[in-house]
Amino acid sequence: MSKITALLYRMGQSLWLDNITRDLLDSGTLKKYIEELSVTGLTSNPTIFNNAIKNSTSYDTAVAQKVKEGKSGEELFFELAIEDLARAADLFKPIHERTNGVDGWVSLEVSPKLAYDAQSTLAAAKQLHAQAGRPNLFIKIPGTPEGLPAIEEAIFSGVPVNVTLLFSPDHYRAAAAAYLRGIQRRIEAGLNPAVESVASVFVSRWDGAVAGKTHEEFRNRLGIAMAERTYKIYRDMLHSDRWMRLANHGAHPQRLLWASTGTKDPHAPDYLYVKALASPNTINTMPEATLLKFGEHGELGRILSSGGGDSEEVVYNMSRQGVDMEALAAKLQKEGAESFVKSWEEMMSVVAQKAQALR
Repeated sequence: MSKITALLYRMGQSLWLDNITRDLLDSGTLKKYIEELSVTGLTSNPTIFNNAIKNSTSYDTAVAQKVKEGKSGEELFFELAIEDLARAADLFKPIHERTNGVDGWVSLEVSPKLAYDAQSTLAAAKQLHAQAGRPNLFIKIPGTPEGLPAIEEAIFSGVPVNVTLLFSPDHYRAAAAAYLRGIQRRIEAGLNPAVESVASVFVSRWDGAVAGKTHEEFRNRLGIAMAERTYKIYRDMLHSDRWMRLANHGAHPQRLLWASTGTKDPHAPDYLYVKALASPNTINTMPEATLLKFGEHGELGRILSSGGGDSEEVVYNMSRQGVDMEALAAKLQKEGAESFVKSWEEMMSVVAQKAQALR
């Protein structure tokens, strides 16, 4: 077992894999990561599934069978995705049970084409969660302004939610508020408030967006600074009177998840964001390459400060260099949603082509 991944997990941070393929399951590699690299969960998104289906023949037999059954398009894809994620969820089931539902989760995203349609998002979330039939499967819903009502309603309906595409402290604050409203409504309705959720904050895309546009001393520091600011809000929220009242009824906290933690800058350490974002009661979902590199030669530094660290200094100086944080956060969220739609449409095309060829 990797000592460094085990150390990070003992420190209180969950290590999740940001990848899923049928080959990963069939080869026993995911099981190996659980046993040897302390992996305790898994996330997926349209880009990941697009690459998995496009670059492998492992899905061909299943596609051919489903075509014979008269299935196509989104129905066919979601059956493929749920088959993979159900197998992964079963591998994580012992962790899920051992941690009383805190850890051991997998995530499936609703169609990204619904990112700006709250009612359709909610309907899809309910249907997919029921279809999967696994208690440790999150439904991913974008934390766009239009997605927030769907998040609240899904939580109220008892559907576990991974809120995705959050970039800024304000994005996180809005997502957390939607979660709390859903929990409060369950309490008022006499329902069990223990509905799990995570809030996924994307980190490295901040640095990609400002690369080459600011002073060299602030290179690869903006993403970490925004994460530090968000972490402070998260810790403050967990100590708030509002949260304490909900916890008194049995509510569980919405955990903070660091996403987009693969290093984009070839001149920076390949585990840059893993080292910088070590923090208790959080999750780091990392690409497979980042997980392997960190397990091989990673190191840990200080634990992320609940007081915000030097984030205010970094943000202040970046603002003075012309970076509009609010505008850039909105741009990154919009681009993220558009990127997932592009991957989704490409994936639907690949599935259709495979179905036609195997017909």
